Amino acid sequence: MSDLNEIKQTANTDQASAINADDLLRKYDKGSDYRVLSGIQNKLLVGILAMFSIFQLYTGIFGVMDAMLQRSIHLAFGLTLVYLLYPSSKKFSRSKLHPVDVVLAILAASVCLYVFFNYKQLVFRAGRVSTMDMIVGLIAIVLVLEAARRVIGWPMVIIASVFIAYALLGPHIPGPLAHRGVKLSNLVQHLYYTTEGIFGLPIGVSSTFIYMFLLFGAYLGKTGMGEFFIDISNSIAGGAPGGPAKVAVISSATMGTLSGSSVANVVGTGSFTIPMMKKLGYKPEFAGAVEATSSTGGQLMPPIMGAAAFLMAEFTNIPYVQIIGAAVIPALLYYFGVWAGVHYEAKKQGLKGMPKDQIPKASKVMRERGHLILPIVIVIYLLISGYTPIRAALGAIVSAILVSAVKKETRLSLKDIFSGLVEGARTAITVVAACATAGIIIGVVTQTGLGLKMGSLLVSAASGKLFLTLVFTMITSLILGIGVPTTANYVITATIAAPALLMLDVPIIAAHMFAFYFGIIADVTPPVALAAVAASGVAKSEPMRTGIQASRLAIAAFIIPYIFVYSPELLLVNVTPLHLVFILITAILGIIAVASGLTGYFQTKMNVLERLLFIVGGVMMVTTAPVVNLIAAVMLGSVCFFQFKNKKKTPEIVATI
Repeated sequence: MSDLNEIKQTANTDQASAINADDLLRKYDKGSDYRVLSGIQNKLLVGILAMFSIFQLYTGIFGVMDAMLQRSIHLAFGLTLVYLLYPSSKKFSRSKLHPVDVVLAILAASVCLYVFFNYKQLVFRAGRVSTMDMIVGLIAIVLVLEAARRVIGWPMVIIASVFIAYALLGPHIPGPLAHRGVKLSNLVQHLYYTTEGIFGLPIGVSSTFIYMFLLFGAYLGKTGMGEFFIDISNSIAGGAPGGPAKVAVISSATMGTLSGSSVANVVGTGSFTIPMMKKLGYKPEFAGAVEATSSTGGQLMPPIMGAAAFLMAEFTNIPYVQIIGAAVIPALLYYFGVWAGVHYEAKKQGLKGMPKDQIPKASKVMRERGHLILPIVIVIYLLISGYTPIRAALGAIVSAILVSAVKKETRLSLKDIFSGLVEGARTAITVVAACATAGIIIGVVTQTGLGLKMGSLLVSAASGKLFLTLVFTMITSLILGIGVPTTANYVITATIAAPALLMLDVPIIAAHMFAFYFGIIADVTPPVALAAVAASGVAKSEPMRTGIQASRLAIAAFIIPYIFVYSPELLLVNVTPLHLVFILITAILGIIAVASGLTGYFQTKMNVLERLLFIVGGVMMVTTAPVVNLIAAVMLGSVCFFQFKNKKKTPEIVATI
């Protein structure tokens, strides 16, 4: 092989006989397990998908409608498409529509448009519901829950149902969580005819900011941005020790901003990086873990973070540009931790980088496709310049189409532009279902005061100790992450757990970012670790071992949230340059020490005592107490002394970075 294209072909050939990317996505990502129709049915479906995107573009250009009107049409499209695209059971056909699903799709559109066409009458009734309102509202709630089951799975439905039961059975609940109860008519009115429930903040953000950025991501994908990221990552890190693994770290960090899905990112970039890692000498479990950890972190990486980041901006009333600014340093530290784990594993195994003749030149890659990065630069510029996220996304979409036309190889045809509308809509369906269901949970919380009660209980259980409250919040987020998408996970923890942190004077952005981080990292945390399981499918490795390895590589994600709660300066909150530099130095040293200790290699292989001192010292180093930092520095320094001393006695087996 003499160039990267041959490498890609070999990697794909090695994998083709064992795994199919589409099959993997359908197996591990319910949102990708949709019908593929043909003939008139497909034309009808494609038409509805395109109309969904056109509606969103129209309101983005000419102005968003009144909240209930905008959100009802958005939900009408979303629910209708769920029932047309996703069958109720795996046993049903994926190649043709079921008559029952057609009826449900029409019913879903009808109940949403009922709100649209009767908006004035509903306002004039001022909270009073008629018999028809009651029937429509009940049907709508059931249809939202069924849509969530089809697209997301049972866990989300069970959680929302438990919240509904809590609202109705309040007087019968023992202990401090008891409340006076909510009548069914009042609950339906609150959940479906106000902006506090299904048509609340989550679906409001979905119908504006989130959709536009998903559409932007779809067009970036059409331009070939993914291949550009992989090639430029190869040129940067391909020759370093464990090159393909470091390529996976960089490419997945960048690709994750486009896909917004850990599993989709794993399958997309992992189909290339995992076979190359295995070929270099990494064990299958480790290769899968690297890709899973790197792909999951993509939602933490600005400028286009996961959908939950837009919700965070609304929950906290902090401009989105400040949210992504606060996320920059923690995200870079996260990927630095993954990089360190990969590097020390490569040194431990004596793995070298790829041969120079197999690595593309950065100058050539930039000449051929470097212009594709301009839309991302433009969206950052527009956000910093004060444009709303909707306007920034609109400008980015237009720029992606125009910039692609610079060269024939990347130019989008009219078919590609239309296909982008369809892909953007299809990607948004899962988010719509998650946000609508999350609205049910928020509605119950606001009507019963559950958020404050849970916050008080968490603080009480932790005896008012911040550290224990953080641990309880972390556990809650990780458990929810077992079967709830990041968006819904964040909504629940933001309404239930975040108030507990606020009671202990944690800055609002730190409290919400804490919940956000652990909601995402749940994708690589056993026992479920969905991203790791998907990666194991590509790597042909044992899923649980892959998940354990992924958790080890993601150790920085378990440490960093605690750092920025105790040191909000890491999120650029009331920061002074000197203090920020100090925090960064201690954080970097701590992450290196923990990654090295968990791997068992620094300059040479480490014994049990050295590993223990590095791990404990590394954790101590990320605290903000100077005395603790000094003790940690002594511990780490003593290990380094013996490591360098032993290195002189052992021949070097691999070059350093």
